[in-house]
Amino acid sequence: MEALLLEYLPVLIFIGLALVIGLALMLAPFVLAENRPDPEKLSAYECGFEAFDDARMKFDVRFYLVAILFIIFDLEVAFLFPWAVALGDIGLYGFWSMMIFLGILTIGFVYEWKKGALEWE
Repeated sequence: MEALLLEYLPVLIFIGLALVIGLALMLAPFVLAENRPDPEKLSAYECGFEAFDDARMKFDVRFYLVAILFIIFDLEVAFLFPWAVALGDIGLYGFWSMMIFLGILTIGFVYEWKKGALEWE
């Protein structure tokens, strides 16, 4: 049993070292950083003007629809990279399978375009 535990000793040392370094890096800014806030540092800087409305307002549904469509088409296009690498090994069957996949993807894109899902107005 001791031999088995000794095999895990490097893993435990690595985890302990990672925890010590991680905690040191998280605590270092609180100890070393200067904290002298002035009105310029405390002002709104992300949007350029003072916030005038609640940050928890509802977004338009079209924003979510376009975001979901982007994720779907982006992830499906990611399938092209492994296919392109393995194209020499998979032959004609793999080629025509991907052509069918791209055809279905194109039909879906045209459908969304014709439905007006990509329009903001």
